[in-house]
Amino acid sequence: MGDHEARGDDTERKADKKLSGWGLFGSKYEDAADLYDKAANFFKLSKNWNRAASVYIKIANCHLKGDSKHEAASAYVEAANCYKKFSPQEAAQALDQAVNLFLEIGRLSMAARYCKDIGEIYQQEQDLEKASDYLERAADLFDSEGQTSQSNTIKQKVAEIAAQLEQYPKATEIFEEIARQSINNNLLKYSVRGILLNAGICQLCRADAVAIQNSLERYQEIDPTFSGTREYKLLADLAASMDDGDVAKFTDAIKEFDGMTRLDPWKTTLLLRAKNELKKQEDDEDDLT
Repeated sequence: MGDHEARGDDTERKADKKLSGWGLFGSKYEDAADLYDKAANFFKLSKNWNRAASVYIKIANCHLKGDSKHEAASAYVEAANCYKKFSPQEAAQALDQAVNLFLEIGRLSMAARYCKDIGEIYQQEQDLEKASDYLERAADLFDSEGQTSQSNTIKQKVAEIAAQLEQYPKATEIFEEIARQSINNNLLKYSVRGILLNAGICQLCRADAVAIQNSLERYQEIDPTFSGTREYKLLADLAASMDDGDVAKFTDAIKEFDGMTRLDPWKTTLLLRAKNELKKQEDDEDDLT
């Protein structure tokens, strides 16, 4: 490992010298970028991710001097892969540089892919506002490239984050829009009942019994088969127990569904919020009597 690092140091110095020396404008930067690339590989072999990342930034700058934006963007992506090992924030910043360059040269699918990566980094770091911003950009870019399936997958993540941030109307709207788009697609229509369940759970968190009943009617219009599903029965039972102010009935409905189909952590968290809201209403009514 020490040998790899020493060779990386030596090759990086040669590249620095090449840049500071005389040479034809284009070839000077190309030659330096080639040497930096070798240096970065040596640093990666020695697992010195910080040095490797900083050298990839130098490579990006060389390509920008030579107006090779695609190569510069690719170097920023390589830098981000190294930064991911020790600094997610710097990885996101490097990917952001790559996204801007891919947009400049019209590579929208590449820009979308790395917007998604940035969003996922911020999601892991629990910076949900930034995660949502980048994921929305990714979904829009995939949409503009006609990649509807990719776009919808990311929109679902945006809706889930919106619900985590208690932005229930936004989350509901996104889920319903995805359901409408998916119902006429033979490959996607079987996912609709799960998406409508997510939308309904967001409505439950608002603790508005009338809005929930209206939503159930709307979901049957979106998917006429929905009323025959266990997802519909769960939402209808939860809505009824909320209307009755019955926490025990609410809990039993969840247990019955979970016994057949395991609820994921996102649904469990939101249903617990809805249950706590119902409990609060029940306690308020007890205080009044």
